[in-house]
Amino acid sequence: MRWLVAVFALGAMACGAQPEPVPSSVFTPAHPTLGAAARAFFSVRPRGEQPLAFPHKTHIEKEAQCTDCHETVERGPIAGIPSVKTCMICHSQIATDKPLIKQVTDYSNKGIEIPWQRVYGFSREAHVRFNHAPHIRASVDCATCHGDLSKMTVAEHAVNHSMGFCVNCHREKKAPNDCLTCHF
Repeated sequence: MRWLVAVFALGAMACGAQPEPVPSSVFTPAHPTLGAAARAFFSVRPRGEQPLAFPHKTHIEKEAQCTDCHETVERGPIAGIPSVKTCMICHSQIATDKPLIKQVTDYSNKGIEIPWQRVYGFSREAHVRFNHAPHIRASVDCATCHGDLSKMTVAEHAVNHSMGFCVNCHREKKAPNDCLTCHF
């Protein structure tokens, strides 16, 4: 009977229920609760609500490249979430009458960054050190890892970055596949 209760409790926790943390005699800095550990293990992450419905699709249709806004992607590990100043490079002149651009301009005028929510990222517990730059130099298309943004308005989590996904891609591209390539 106890195992049945445990199975139901684990299922509820993994599906998003937020139980009160239960003190444990086992010390772990990784997760405050069993539910948090289960969500991390099964890659259950909350869906971030974006402050603005950023139209990736529209920008791609206008032939903008990912690197036009995600400027640091070619130089280092992080693609970076564009600053409002990056938006205003174009939108101080283009489509200034559109309601969405007016909202972006309001952020800029107030000197406030748009509070974008990250869509992709590895948990600290995965010990993954991902670097965008070598992937860009190897001509890996952004859609390989981020899905087809030309069909999305707001970026969505479309690709599961599991270890198997990465290992298979490295095999196909004949890229280094030893543990220390990605883990530290």
